[in-house]
Amino acid sequence: MTMPEVRGTLTPDRSMADLTWLRVGGPADWLFQPADEADLAAFLAALPSDVPVFPMGVGSNLIVRDGGLRAVVIRLGRGFNGIRIEGDRVIAGAAALDAHVARKAAEAGRDLTFLRTIPGSIGGAVKMNAGCYGSYVADHLIEVRAITRAGEAVTISAADLNLQYRQSDIPDGWIVIEATFRTAEGDPQGLAERMADQLARRDASQPTKDRSAGSTFRNPVGHSSTGRADDTHELKAWKVIDDAGMRGATLGGAQMSEKHSNFLINTGQASAADLENLGELVRKRVSETSGLELQWEIMRVGEPSEK
Repeated sequence: MTMPEVRGTLTPDRSMADLTWLRVGGPADWLFQPADEADLAAFLAALPSDVPVFPMGVGSNLIVRDGGLRAVVIRLGRGFNGIRIEGDRVIAGAAALDAHVARKAAEAGRDLTFLRTIPGSIGGAVKMNAGCYGSYVADHLIEVRAITRAGEAVTISAADLNLQYRQSDIPDGWIVIEATFRTAEGDPQGLAERMADQLARRDASQPTKDRSAGSTFRNPVGHSSTGRADDTHELKAWKVIDDAGMRGATLGGAQMSEKHSNFLINTGQASAADLENLGELVRKRVSETSGLELQWEIMRVGEPSEK
């Protein structure tokens, strides 16, 4: 297939392994890194509508299977990582790292401190309604700008994204390029100290030096005394994994971390299949021991290896 002309970088058969935090994954048919918004819009408009498109951030919450992706992976870079502050609003490009946005906002006396310890970039944070310490993207998001699969620029209000626990209604193939947040005022020094405390707490409890993709499974929805599901998420995934005896469990080069049992890690030579199969084994054991069905928080995409 002849691909559209671009000003950015378009690479065929690009391995995904070095673009994900877990360092696994086969090749994508194409990887497109647009130069800017106009380049992205023109490319999507010219790309045949039956060609799948997969937007990718920094790969912090992603397993690409060993057979790779039959799609055009779109990865935003320098043209999409700006951060600006206008009054109580923080406007961040989709490629801006969550931690950088939190720090830049804090320096200006604006509070987005909950983003400081969330791995990844703003586009992914919006798509997953990322949250930490009781605060979620949904609590602060005003609107996003995106390029549709047809190459049209649109602005979508936060209300229209239907943001829920670890999910949103961004249509397939749409590329979020910018997000606008409303922020409370704060003392820069106090905000910096709060973020330092959050980092210390994270590093004490999570395997931050290992190859992981953050939390593997969503916290299960809590259950009321009547047995009806509610949305409190009082149950913790690590607790039910521990109760199932799966802390430290291994399969090939994959392991459930000894430090935090809801973190799936690549000990060095794991395949994507090792990681996904260990996760499925954990889900099976948790179901058998507690009756709970853990839901993946890590996104898994692509095709298994034919080997």
